[in-house]
Order: sequence, then C-alpha cells, then structure tokens
Amino acid sequence: MNMQQMSPRGFSMLPPVVKNLLIINGLVFLAQLAIYKVYQIDLADYLGMHYFGSSKFNPAQLVTYMFLHGNFTHVFFNMFALWMFGYTLENVWGPKRFLIYYFVTGIGAALVHMGVMWIGINSIENSIATVMAAPSPSAFEAFINNHFPAYYGQVQAFIQRWNNSPADIEYISQASKYMDNLINIQMNVPTVGASGAVFGILLAFGMMFPNSMIYLYFFFPIKAKWFVIGYGAMELFFGIQNSAGDNVAHFAHLGGMIFGFFLIKYWNRKLNRYTNWD
Repeated sequence: MNMQQMSPRGFSMLPPVVKNLLIINGLVFLAQLAIYKVYQIDLADYLGMHYFGSSKFNPAQLVTYMFLHGNFTHVFFNMFALWMFGYTLENVWGPKRFLIYYFVTGIGAALVHMGVMWIGINSIENSIATVMAAPSPSAFEAFINNHFPAYYGQVQAFIQRWNNSPADIEYISQASKYMDNLINIQMNVPTVGASGAVFGILLAFGMMFPNSMIYLYFFFPIKAKWFVIGYGAMELFFGIQNSAGDNVAHFAHLGGMIFGFFLIKYWNRKLNRYTNWD
C-alpha cells in the first residue's frame, strides 16, 4: 500500500481545506490593503516572519506569515497553484492529512529560510568585525559590494570623501553606524507568502503522480516529476546565486519541498509497517 491508495470517498474540485485556505488568504490580503490604506499599518510588520534575532520576531509568525502576501500577483499565483495541485492531494489524503501537510511544509519552509538567514547574517557580522579591525575606505567599499551592492550608490560619495582623510575617526564612526544600520535592515525585512507550503504541495503531487502531465503556460506538456525536479533545481540555483536581490525566498521554497519529501516518506513507512500483505 502507498499514499495513493488512501483516497477517501467522493471527489471534489474544491474540497474543504483548499476552499477555506483560498478564502482565508483572500480575506487576509484584502485586510492588508484596507488596513494599510486607512491606518497606514503594514500587517507584515506584525504578522510577517522576522529573523529570530530581530526585536520584531514572534514565534507565531512561523504560521501567520503564510497568510500574508506582497501583492496581487503573489497571492493569485500562490492560490492558483494551491488549487491546481492541492485539490487532488486533499481528495486522495483527506482534509486532516492535507492540512497537516500544508502546515508542516509551511513551517518547515520558514525554519529553513531562518537557518539560511542566520548563516548570511553571521557572515555579515564577521565582515563588519573584519572592517572595524582595520578600517579603511577600501575595506568598507568591499563590504558594501559583497553584501549590499544595491546600496553602493548611496555611499559612493561618502567613500570618496573618506578617501581624502582615511584616518579620520569621524568617517570610521560613520562607516560603523552605516554597517550596523544595514544589518538591522536585513534582520527586520519580513518574509510573507504561502509559497513554502505551495512548493511542498507541488513536491507531493510530483511524487504521487510522477507521470501526470502539466502544461506550462497552458500549452507545453511536461511530466510532473520533471516539472518538480526542474523547479527545485532552479530554486537551488537562484538561492545560491542570491538572484541579485530579487526579494524571493528561494531557500524557503526548497524548505517546503524538503519537509514535504520527508513527511511523505515517513507516512509511507508508517503505512507499510502496519499493512498486512497477502
């Protein structure tokens, strides 16, 4: 017996968990827009996932971040993928197992993303220590280029002035404050979206229905297994490359797939352990 044999009775194109997730995500997105427009309050500052070293971090954000989205395109494609692949899985697994899977992969994605952030922030902190051990305009410039290239234009004039007085304590102090501000910005950028759980769902679909055809852009057919492998490879590549600051949490997507893979393997082993074979 495997997970594909666990289909409950009946089949629905909009089963209850998928339906309610679609409704909740849609309502929360509308609430985001309305609250920001009326009160100028960004819900992501409170419910989006922050780095655990940030003063804004709250453990509940490991769950709440999944129900927030950055814009209409973000929520639309996540919800479309949730329905496209999720309704089949919920019909096969049943609502309870599907809901467990959704939250395990979503929270797992957040944990992986947090781990990657920890590695990156440790690297930045070590670089700051290196610059301050022997402060110079060139060392500061290298720090900006390596970790925050998008901000180089904002500090270029400062670096040029510092080059005229490389031993000036005031410039060294300003450079230290600037680096501290940048790492604080990095720690306080919230992560939002259901993408981690959605990638977990995509992984599950590819594992359970590997030869099912998926139509890229509604036209080009590709088997689900190759679609999942290709998407996973792309996320790994862009995650390693950091994709020039594209504001996409690529390792969170991979985290959802990783946690989904091991959860499905666990469920299958558990089924095999308690199944009597004729």
